[in-house]
Amino acid sequence: MNTDFLDAHDRHRQDADLLFEASRWANADHLYGVAAECGLKRLMMLFGMQVEATTGAPKNLQDRAHINEAKKGSAWDRYESYRSGYTAGASYPLPTINPYADWDVAQRYAHQSHFDEVRAKVHQNGANVVHVLIKKAKLDGLFS
Repeated sequence: MNTDFLDAHDRHRQDADLLFEASRWANADHLYGVAAECGLKRLMMLFGMQVEATTGAPKNLQDRAHINEAKKGSAWDRYESYRSGYTAGASYPLPTINPYADWDVAQRYAHQSHFDEVRAKVHQNGANVVHVLIKKAKLDGLFS
């Protein structure tokens, strides 16, 4: 099964929005992080990130980092390195502060009482920032 970062971005964001509207903060929060990460990785592909032909996974192990992983270079930071090396990359900036610094993929195991609307809203906003970049890339004809 090949990786499809664009489809994953869209469906995780849509599901996160449904969960957010139902006040299911923990799962919404988790999916907003996954959605943003998938969207960034798809944009990184546009800007030169190489992926394995058979799986679609990033070839460079650093590009497999999650959106928050500061030690390895988060997907947020890796995106910036690809964007800055791309001719039209100036049109696709992210905020300098990563809204996912407090997010972790392992939070899916945490008790739901650790999540609230405020936390989920921050991550919803981050996913929306990435979604706007995805929509711009579509309008600019960068996706086939």
